[in-house]
Amino acid sequence: MPEYVPGVELSRAFYAEVVAPLIGDVPHAAAFLGWGSDVMGFDTLRSTDHGWGPRLQVFVSVEDTAPLAELIATGLPAEFHGWPTHFGWDNRPVKHHVEVTTLAEWLRGRLGFDATEGVSLQAWLSTPQQRLLEVTTGAVFHDDRGELTAARELLAWYPDQVWLWLLGCQWRRLSQEEHFVGRTAEVGDKLGSRLLAGRLVRDLIRLGFLIERRYAPYSKWLGSGFAQLDAHSELAPVLLEVLGADTYEQREAALVSAVEALAVRHNALGVTAPVDPSVRPFHSRPFLVLDSNRFANACFERVTDPWLKSLQPVGAIDQFVDSTDVLSDPERFAPLGSIYRTWAEGESPS
Repeated sequence: MPEYVPGVELSRAFYAEVVAPLIGDVPHAAAFLGWGSDVMGFDTLRSTDHGWGPRLQVFVSVEDTAPLAELIATGLPAEFHGWPTHFGWDNRPVKHHVEVTTLAEWLRGRLGFDATEGVSLQAWLSTPQQRLLEVTTGAVFHDDRGELTAARELLAWYPDQVWLWLLGCQWRRLSQEEHFVGRTAEVGDKLGSRLLAGRLVRDLIRLGFLIERRYAPYSKWLGSGFAQLDAHSELAPVLLEVLGADTYEQREAALVSAVEALAVRHNALGVTAPVDPSVRPFHSRPFLVLDSNRFANACFERVTDPWLKSLQPVGAIDQFVDSTDVLSDPERFAPLGSIYRTWAEGESPS
């Protein structure tokens, strides 16, 4: 077996040594983007057993697409650094994986829209963060015209108004279930209390990504991505305590530490009026909660965009949809953006 190197480095060398000489002086952009743990930098030797190898995208004009695709298909060697250049997996046929297309077509295939023409508010909300990661992580090897670089910069993070609204929606999610952990434990539902605590842990992790202005990867890599955040060293130990607690008292104490830490981090952003980051009883009941809706309201108070203000506070698509079949397919998630129009009472999105 050849020596393992991270997929992005293998593909970088593949472009420089094999693909670039085949392209010659044809204006193009070349990159390693899209699906795969290797694009996000999470691949290991284990990854090489499934859909892994030298691959990349080459973006050219419509006129150059077909001729260049043919040139590359006939010019590739059988192997590169000991790895096959043609491979398949599951029901996917064996073929090479140098994708030659236009940037606009590729973006529509990944996101459901062409970001070179801008991003509407509806598109920001209807595109899963995992898909935005697939465009903004990875690596760009070459970009003659700068169009790919410009699209990645545009998609690098949400506009401030969208970000504030999503922060508010995430705090609101927490507020809706934070007191259930204690109530289920009180009636002896140990399993229910643990399940709810697990849901809150996931929501707290995703809140951590929002606070640090980082897109959250999908479930397989959510923890690995979280480990790259500044908040990880402070929050990971207490979140593990939440999940491993044998008693409600232990679970509540760890949750208190976690939510108060995130509340402090939220205030440090300076994007809303300061909110008291300490927990308190849930009304007259003896369950300590942050009352996270206070933070949600502080965010919504800073949202001035009339269309966003008119929406129900459910968040972006991956804040209220949990189906892999939907979130992994732009033909399913992009049309769902129309649901926001049914909730809006203000101006149409721009």
